[in-house]
Amino acid sequence: MATEQVTTPTADEVLATTRSVRGGIDTSRPVPRELIEECVTLALQAPSGSNIQNAHFVVVTDPEKRGALAEIYGRGWEMYAQTPLYAPTLKFDDPGHQARQDEISKSALSFVEHIHEVPVMVIPCVDFGVGRGKVFAEAGYSRDVVLPTLVHSAVWGAILPAATRFRLAARARGLGSCWTVVHLFFEQDAAEVLGIPYESVLQAALFPVGYASEDEFFRAWRPPLSEVLHWDAW
Repeated sequence: MATEQVTTPTADEVLATTRSVRGGIDTSRPVPRELIEECVTLALQAPSGSNIQNAHFVVVTDPEKRGALAEIYGRGWEMYAQTPLYAPTLKFDDPGHQARQDEISKSALSFVEHIHEVPVMVIPCVDFGVGRGKVFAEAGYSRDVVLPTLVHSAVWGAILPAATRFRLAARARGLGSCWTVVHLFFEQDAAEVLGIPYESVLQAALFPVGYASEDEFFRAWRPPLSEVLHWDAW
């Protein structure tokens, strides 16, 4: 019997082909705990401002809690649909951009109805209230406080690099994921479901995670460098 050969993607392939996978997640195939742990281990190798290292990951596999988060996500989607950033209503002049936008919108609209079916949800968080994170609180940071961009960047810089590395590590293992945030319209409700200390822990996103086919990993349309790359000045 022939043994199936699994090709490990190169670092460049992982970076270029990590897409937002929604409908392409295999909802019937469980994800081994050890794979998620490997991804989190790699995520925690990300740098953190002042080397505080206060990133946390809440992994949700319990069906009842996934269902509760899905309900919150649905309510958040209704709020998102009223904003100028609502993906299905955005139009772009570039045909390639618009074509990709249409595909994403169709996938996202279907996904909101099926998010409860994904086998794993991962919520990256940053703790700014206790332990290593109390440095932020001592510096005057609290939820929704108005502070200079520098301070906000430092706080989010403690989790966003790690969260991105989690998604890249997942893709390298054949797992699809998607950076979603609309549940944050009701972040406190999600915190109550998961026992997250709302006053001192910020949720950065919600990642649905599961196995995906190779068709979900590809290079997408992006604007040319001439439009976005600036040398020495804007």
